[in-house]
Amino acid sequence: MALTIDNLHMTFQTPDGKLPALGPVSVSLAEGSFTCLLGPSGCGKSTLVRVCAGLQKPTTGRVLLGDTVITAPSPQMGVMFQDANLMPWRTVRDNMALPLELAGVTTAQRVQHTDTLLPMLGLGDFAQAYPSELSGGMRQRVALGRVLIQSPAVLLLDEPFGALDALTREHISLDILRVWEAQRQTVLMVTHDIQEAVLLADRILVMSRRPGRIVADIISDLPRPRTHEIVYTPEFNALARQIRAAIEIA
Repeated sequence: MALTIDNLHMTFQTPDGKLPALGPVSVSLAEGSFTCLLGPSGCGKSTLVRVCAGLQKPTTGRVLLGDTVITAPSPQMGVMFQDANLMPWRTVRDNMALPLELAGVTTAQRVQHTDTLLPMLGLGDFAQAYPSELSGGMRQRVALGRVLIQSPAVLLLDEPFGALDALTREHISLDILRVWEAQRQTVLMVTHDIQEAVLLADRILVMSRRPGRIVADIISDLPRPRTHEIVYTPEFNALARQIRAAIEIA
């Protein structure tokens, strides 16, 4: 289902008065597309994700999933933030399967679903491991699997790998691409990493300083499937320069 953001504004009330944080923002994301969102710190990227997820009500405007207005969290919207928030007493498999458990799915079905996802995320040998036994990158893979196992129509990713080193981020980015190419959810991902955005996205949106507005809409026609070798191509570097220029004047 397509995700539509329609004339969205967000204003916060502070002790000093009203603070315009976001808007106007209007954009439609095609079904099955991968979009990255970049912009200066504090421009409203995370606020936009929270509104799209139904976690925050906009001051004006609306978000639609297909023809349905989003007013509350929906199982059709998978959300992942920077903190993995894994339960330390549960194994990798049980952490990943938590949404299915809460939905009443049987143990056998939960095992079947998790055992399909684990190898896709590089976790095939860690089903019985606990979070304390995992690296930061592996914990984020588990958190991503916990979102993907619900088979949402839309993935909203708010800087999920911002705390990881560059090499680990690249590996997980390629994991995301493999899963996305198999499942084709509509993805909106916030990142501060220009190379990450170019590696992943079909479309890169650049936001202005607060109140955040979309000031550049850049389409990528880099071929898929993509591997890390693409970062050394002239086409990749040209897109990265275009995005950087848009951010610098935002």
